[in-house]
Amino acid sequence: MTEETSLFGLKGKKALIIGGGQGMGEASARFLASAGCDVALVDLEQERADRVAGIAAGFGVKAATIVGNVLDDAQIPRIVAEAEEKLGGIDRMVSIVGAATWGSLLETTGEIWDQQMALNLRYFFLIAKATAETMIRRGTGGRIVGIASVDGQRASPMRGAYGAAKAGLISVVQTMAVEWAPHDISVNAIAPGHIVTPRLFDTPRRVEGYSKSLIPMRRRGTTDDIGKAALFLLSDLAAYVNGTTLDVDGGLLSANLFPQGLPASNG
Repeated sequence: MTEETSLFGLKGKKALIIGGGQGMGEASARFLASAGCDVALVDLEQERADRVAGIAAGFGVKAATIVGNVLDDAQIPRIVAEAEEKLGGIDRMVSIVGAATWGSLLETTGEIWDQQMALNLRYFFLIAKATAETMIRRGTGGRIVGIASVDGQRASPMRGAYGAAKAGLISVVQTMAVEWAPHDISVNAIAPGHIVTPRLFDTPRRVEGYSKSLIPMRRRGTTDDIGKAALFLLSDLAAYVNGTTLDVDGGLLSANLFPQGLPASNG
């Protein structure tokens, strides 16, 4: 065991990664596996999960795959049970699934609203609850991380349903943190800003260019930026962190003090 691996305290831990076949989920799997954590990757497609499992296994850890759809309530107990069986338990979980639908609130139908709640909030509640029940039953405790968004912490024009769902996720993470702490389970969230993922290219170009101009670090984030945040929150480095939302946004939320763009530098 290297000094770095020991620092994270993840050697032999067992992580369930929802959406582990690409993007932020893949990055989370790589960083967790590099720290000695076994991983179970849940994805809609076997081929994607197998590819990431191969990368994770290269670090000498156990890497299992599970094909499943967490938006189907009936599949959630099976997914958690399969991960528990393949890894011999679950004491870490990070959930990556989510996406925004573009449109003003006046254009948002009840169907779109419900779809956004299901995709960004409802399933997280159910998979986190099922995972926590497993941790409590086994008496292991553990750590859970959900993916929120900066859009859940401010007005979210043209994606209001998404912002509302992410605000709900932040709230439920805080409640989970309080209710489950006596079982030695911590729950936290990561709020990404503008991250380069395949879905970024579905963003209207005008909005994309404007949003980049508001990021103090003058770059968009990468999936590795999110994977590193997940590694931190799931590791012993975050042993006393509970109910927190970690913004990984290059300073985007702070820059909202300047709605017309960042002021020019004086030097």
